[in-house]
Parts: sequence; structure tokens; C-alpha cells
Amino acid sequence: MPRRRQRVHVGSGSDGTEDSDSSAEREQTNSSESDGNMPKRTRLTRASLRLSQSSQDTPDVKRVGDHDESPPLTPTGNAPSSESELDISSPNASHDESLAKDPALRDSDKDLSHRPKRRRCHETYNFNMKCPTPGCNSLGHLTGKHERHFAVSGCPLYHNLSADECKVKASTREKHEEEPKVPEESNRHATRHQTPTSKQTRYKEQVNEMRKGRNSGLPKEQKEKYMEHRQSHGNTREPLLENITSEYDLELFRKAQARASEDLEKLRIQGQITEGSNMIKTILFGRYELDTWYHSPYPEEYARLGRLYVCEFCLKYMKSQTILRRHMAKCVWKHPPGDEVYRKGAISVFEVDGKKNKIYCQNLCLLAKLFLDHKTLYYDVEPFLFYVMTEADNTGCHLVGYFSKEKNSFLNYNVSCILTMPQYMRQGYGKMLIDFSYLLSKVEEKVGSPERPLSDLGLISYRSYWKEVLLRYMYNFQGKEISIKEISQETAVNPVDIVSTLQSLQMLKYWKGKHLVLKRQDLIDEWKAKETKRGSNNKTIDPNSLKWTPPKGT
Repeated sequence: MPRRRQRVHVGSGSDGTEDSDSSAEREQTNSSESDGNMPKRTRLTRASLRLSQSSQDTPDVKRVGDHDESPPLTPTGNAPSSESELDISSPNASHDESLAKDPALRDSDKDLSHRPKRRRCHETYNFNMKCPTPGCNSLGHLTGKHERHFAVSGCPLYHNLSADECKVKASTREKHEEEPKVPEESNRHATRHQTPTSKQTRYKEQVNEMRKGRNSGLPKEQKEKYMEHRQSHGNTREPLLENITSEYDLELFRKAQARASEDLEKLRIQGQITEGSNMIKTILFGRYELDTWYHSPYPEEYARLGRLYVCEFCLKYMKSQTILRRHMAKCVWKHPPGDEVYRKGAISVFEVDGKKNKIYCQNLCLLAKLFLDHKTLYYDVEPFLFYVMTEADNTGCHLVGYFSKEKNSFLNYNVSCILTMPQYMRQGYGKMLIDFSYLLSKVEEKVGSPERPLSDLGLISYRSYWKEVLLRYMYNFQGKEISIKEISQETAVNPVDIVSTLQSLQMLKYWKGKHLVLKRQDLIDEWKAKETKRGSNNKTIDPNSLKWTPPKGT
């Protein structure tokens, strides 16, 4: 009896000191209890000991009894909301630790050592989540590698497939990837062999043949079938894609879908995307409703909605149409903050300082992350300048795109992040933003280059811009000898980017120990024909319309 009484009396407060009131209360209770109640108290203590030992075996779980008074933050910055993020199994961790250090108690509980340890709560699979596609049971996955899915991107039914068909397609892709590839000849002079290999030429001919074999138009019966499918399912199913394009292009599209679905599944497993619920799918931006492409770290209370309402002038984000309507009635902004440094026609560019207009720039970065994959900075905007391009009408200046630039770049990067809004893509605005960034570099008398890594769309845009700049320079060049250094000084393009573009155009040749630049007249004539066909439009930057001086300290 004294031994059991001593075990209860050892308890201490959470700060490591003995609570005298509670100890006295326990003594009084123990003296008045009968012997029949004592074994019950012993079983409770052994349970606490087991939980304490389990928590010591898993050091990554934080115990309540530690000295940190504030609860640990989750990756989203909020306090934990479930037992999977905080171990609350023991009511007093310090009490359990003192019990675990007693050798007499460890000897008395040796019979409990064979029992399995408690599993942490977040290891259990969440089967309460369901795919949002109507009529789907969440079984199968578009990649064919998973048994269940929780988002439309991995739903076989949404893509008009079955789970078994997805597995068959996955096995076919794996067999194709496992086919042995003929190793190519390696040469340290990579610029010597610029012509396509015979294998590449044969592959290109096969692709052209497959694309020629596609149907020029759909029969009337198929058109009716497609329209009926669209009317019956609406946006809950993917449109029927068969016979719209060649089988080769359709298979490429299916592979890209499966790869994107697999990437999203990896993000979900890593916890960066909650299962089917914590990703904004659409945003209402001005008079446009935009489908998002990537995850953006908006606050959780907004991200779980799936649909966000954004003011197109101040970029504040809201939860409902009603809140947005009330905000628009009071919002006095009609253009971005900062200084207007360029205007020609309806196109304007505003220079926004991330330090002076921090909230606006943070909202701009969060908005951009919905359409960019490689963007990583959202809140540290003070070291950057943002150049926001707008198109004006009678209601205000509407956001077209932007690029950010470090105030003091050690490597002379003239662009850190660049984005054209989806509703303005493929209209020449991206090239205007790139041209404007190089115009600023020319005024600064520097050679600029975009910061790496570039997104897929960004790389395509920059390669197209560099190609156009070089061909225009070649067209206007009348000398006999050309220098990459002279091209760089006149165009403000980095020599490394010039060399890579010349290599892709097969205009750089290694001959007798020197690299020679070839003036390919066929490419220049093709570019000139496109320029003539395009005619004069407003999608060009006029240097005379720039009213800007380099900021001090850059």
C-alpha cells in the first residue's frame, strides 16, 4: 500500500514543480479509498506509462508538457486542429516522464512491453473524401498507379475512361519507356553537329505522316454524339476528343494529363495540397472567370472554398460574390499603385515598389502563383520592383501582366518573375513585357538576362523573342564580320542567351578552331515575310514613350 501511494504522490505540475494543493488532495483521497479501488488506479498509471514511452520513441511529435507555451504551427501558419499534429494522449507529460524514470515501475510493467505501439493519427487513410465528379465512387486513378483518387485531375470517369482502361494505358506507357534506346555519339564539341540525326529525321517524317492521316472534319453523326455528350454532362465530364486530332497528338495529350495528375498526387501525399479540397479551382477576376493551373498558398479559409473572388484593381481576394460587389462599390482604385513610367495608346506600365506597396505586391504574387509552377516567393516583396502592364478603357486600367525585378541584382538579372494573365495570352503581350525589360536594361546601360529556372511558357516566350531580335539584327546588318559582343551591347541580351539561340537556329558553326556565325538567308526571309504579314500593330514597345530613370542604388 505505501508503494502505490507513493506512485500517486510523485505527480508534478506542467512546469516541473510539485503542486502542493493537488498533492494534498490526492493524499486525502488515497487514505479514504478502499483496497478495491487501488488496482484501477494502477491500470490508469500503466496506460500513461505506455503512452509516455511511445511518445519518447517518436521524437518528431511534440508533447504538451514541454516548456513551449505556444502551440506549434502547421505548414499553413495556423495552430494545429487535430491530434495528428499534436500529441495530447497524456494529460500530464511531466508526470509520465517521472514515472518512466522509476526502475520499480519499469519492472512492474515488463509484461506490457510486447504490446504494439500506438500509431499516429495522420497515418490512417482518409476514406471520407470523395471525388467531386457526379456518379464517381473514387476508385481507380488516371495514372493507373493508385487505387483511389480524390480530385478531378485523377478521375477516370471525368476523362471518359474506366479504372481498368487507365491501368492498361499505364502498362503500355511503361513498356514503351522501358524499350532500349540506342546511345548517341558523345562529342565534346557540341556545336559541330547541328543537323538532325537520321533517327530524328525518320521520327519527324513518321509524325508528319500520322498527322496527315487525320480526318479533316467530323461526320454529322459524331457531331451529334459530341453535342449530346456535352449537353447531358456539361462541365462534369471532359469533352469527347476522339477524331478531333490525330492519334499521335491525342496520345501526347493523354500522357501529359497522366503526368500532371501524378505530380498533383505527389503534392497531395507530401501535404502541400489537401485531398481534393484545399486548391482554388477558379477565380472571378473582373469580367473573366479563370481556371487555375497550380496551387497558391492563399490562407486556408479562402483556399478551401475552391472559388475565389478577386478585385481586378487592388487585387484583394474575397469569399463570395456579395462581398466582391460591396467592395467594388467602395473601391477607389482604378489603376495599380506607383508611378506610370510608360504609356502609348491604351497600354500603360506602372512601376510599383514592393517596400512602399507591400500588400498589393503580395496579392499580385499570390495571384501569379495560380498560373506559375516555379514561383517560390510570395511575401518577401520588399527587395523587388514590380512593373505592371495594364490596358485602359472607360472603367479603369485592367491588369494584363507584370514582371518583377530585383533592386540590386548581383548577376544583372532584369527579370525575376514574369506573367501574362491567361485572358491576354497569345496576343503579343508577353513579348511586349520581355521587350520592356530589355528596354530598361538599355537605359541602365547593362546586359540583362531572366532569372532561372524559367517556366515552360516563359522559356517558349523568351526563345521566340531572342530569335526575333537576332534575325532583325542580321537583317539590318551590312558588315562582313559579326561579333557576339557587339550584338549583346546593342540588344542588351546576355551573350550566353545569344549563343544558345544561334545554336538552336543552326547559325553557329565550329570551323578551324573558331566559332563562326552563319547568316542564314532563308530564316531571315521567313521572318521578314511574317513581319510584313503581321503589319503595324500596337503590340510593340516604343522607346520614346518611356519616361523613366534608373532608381538610385541600382
